[in-house]
Amino acid sequence: MVNYNGTLLEDKNFISSENRGYKFGDALFETLKVVNGKILFWEDHYFRLMASMRILRMEIPMQFTMEFLEAEILKTIEANSLINHTARVRFNVDRGEGGKYLPNSKATSYNIIAENLTSSIYSLPNTTDYIIDLYKDYFVTPGLLSTLKTNNKVINVLGSIYAKENNLNNCLLLNTNKNIVEALNGNLFLVKDAVIKTPPLTDGCLNGIMRKQVINAIKDIEGLEFQEISISPFELQKADELFTTNVILGLQPISKFRKKHYKAVVSKLILQKVNTKLRLS
Repeated sequence: MVNYNGTLLEDKNFISSENRGYKFGDALFETLKVVNGKILFWEDHYFRLMASMRILRMEIPMQFTMEFLEAEILKTIEANSLINHTARVRFNVDRGEGGKYLPNSKATSYNIIAENLTSSIYSLPNTTDYIIDLYKDYFVTPGLLSTLKTNNKVINVLGSIYAKENNLNNCLLLNTNKNIVEALNGNLFLVKDAVIKTPPLTDGCLNGIMRKQVINAIKDIEGLEFQEISISPFELQKADELFTTNVILGLQPISKFRKKHYKAVVSKLILQKVNTKLRLS
């Protein structure tokens, strides 16, 4: 069942060829993890969505309160018999249909899709082999628009195809300044001694929800220093650990970049802190 503007539909073919998200990428989305009817980090997701809509000059409907959208998400979860399970939810917002580059109206449309997930808690993956490389065919433009979760994800699609063709688990994206931005499906963190770095939003990385949780966890761990600073590709060879983050997987340690192998000690410590905060909230 799909929630389309508050109406539950069995037919998933509800988007027409005139939809602006389809035609122009004029759309935003939030990827949510819902465990037993609880939306993880819901407040952070909600405020990111509202801020993103304002940046894209979308009209925010009066009913788009945190309580209203939460109820719509849970209604969708229940309609798909996932209220007592773990679910991955995609909440999409677009400007509906009509117009060319200039919209015909200020109308805002939304749809919610849910699917089952097997894992409820965050844990480090069992596999020890997670191999990455750089994707250098195209580059991310630094700036505010690159930090948003819009439907313009062509570079992520091409990078994913490149990774599969080269037997890689993931790739790292570069910006036009040739600095590391992020992974194809999440933010990147680099560990060297007791210093943990992640690229700043001004470099063009996604303003990730799990990125925020990890940064807060690092600051709470005695003995670790956090830096939000540009990362050169040359630093990858000198790092002790690399890991990526997103709200579905949590933390994904990287085991190998070219001839360099990495540990997964600090990433485990950080994940434990994130899980502790989740249990207390």
